[in-house]
Amino acid sequence: MAKQIAIIGASGYTGAELIRLIASHPGMEVAALAANSKAGMDMAAVFPFLRHLDLPDLVTWEDIDFDRIDLAFCALPHKTSQEVISQLPRGLKIVDLSADFRLRDPEEYRKWYGNPHAAVDMQEEAVYGLTEFYRDQIAGARLVAGTGCNAATGQFTLRPLIAAGVIGLDDIILDMKCAVSGAGRSLKENLLHAELSEGYNAYAVGGTHRHLGEFDQEFSALAGRPVRIQFTPHLVPVNRGILSTAYVSGQAQAVHDALSAAYSDEPFVEVLPFGETPSTHHVRGSNFVHIGVAGDRIEGRAIVVTALDNLCKGSSGQAVQNANLMLGLPETQGLMMAPLFP
Repeated sequence: MAKQIAIIGASGYTGAELIRLIASHPGMEVAALAANSKAGMDMAAVFPFLRHLDLPDLVTWEDIDFDRIDLAFCALPHKTSQEVISQLPRGLKIVDLSADFRLRDPEEYRKWYGNPHAAVDMQEEAVYGLTEFYRDQIAGARLVAGTGCNAATGQFTLRPLIAAGVIGLDDIILDMKCAVSGAGRSLKENLLHAELSEGYNAYAVGGTHRHLGEFDQEFSALAGRPVRIQFTPHLVPVNRGILSTAYVSGQAQAVHDALSAAYSDEPFVEVLPFGETPSTHHVRGSNFVHIGVAGDRIEGRAIVVTALDNLCKGSSGQAVQNANLMLGLPETQGLMMAPLFP
C-alpha cells in the first residue's frame, strides 16, 4: 500500500512541486493538503496545471487526521513552520522545507532570521537534509530539515573539494544566478514583470544572505575550522534554475578528479567531462545536478560551474528523496524523470 502523505503549505510553489512529483510516485499517495489561507478551495482553482489529478480539497492543517498519515511535508515560511511543526504529533515523520531547522545553533538562527527559535528541542533533533551527505542519518530521522536551494547548490560544488583538501579555504568566491521562483509565490513589488524582466540584479550583497548561515555551519564542520566564503546571489528573470560559479584556488584537474570520485555512485549528480560546463536548461524540472570544471587562465585556480532546478533538487525533489529514505522506499523512486527541454 502506498504511503499516505500530507502536504502543509500546498498553495506555494514548493507545495505544488511536491504534488507534481508525488502524483506519479508509485510508493506515495497525497492524502491531505493544507493551506489555511485557501482552505475549502479545490486545487484546480489554486493551480490549474494540476486539474487532471484527483486531489483532496485544501483544508487547514488543524483539520488533518494525522493518525492516517505516514509522513508530512511542511512547505511553510520560516517562523510559521516551527510554530506548526511543534504542534504536530510527536511520532509523525516530517520533512520541513523551510529554514527553521537547518541551523543547529539557536543563536545562529536568531542571528540570520531575526527571531528566537520557538522549538529548540526539535531543532536539536532535526537532521540536515542534504541527502548525498547525510543519507544514513536521514534514513533513521523523524524530522529532516530541507536545505536552502542556494545552500544546496554551493554545497554540491564545494563539499567534496573541502573534504579532499584540494582547494584553499580562505579565498572561495561563489557567484549564483537564481530564478525568481526561489523568492516564493507571495506578491512582491520587485518581482513584478515590469520591474524584473529585461535585466538582473545582485541582492543580499556583502554577506547578508541567510543561506550563508548554512555555508558557515556545514563548511566549518567539514574542515574542522572556521570557513567563510564570499557569496553573491543574483536574481535573474527566469522561472526555474540556479547556476553557480565558484572560483577556487587549486589545480583544476585535481578539482575535477575529486568531484568525479565523490559523485561516481550518486544517481542524481553528474560531473561533466573536464572543460564542459552545464546549463540550467539541462536540469530543468528534474532532480539532477550537473557540475563542470574548467581551468582558469591564472595558474593554480579553477572554476566550478553547477546547475540544478531550485524547485526540484533544490527543494521539493530533495524533500521527496529524503522522504523515500525515511519511509524505507528506494531513494530514487519517483524521481528519475528526465529534465524538460527545451
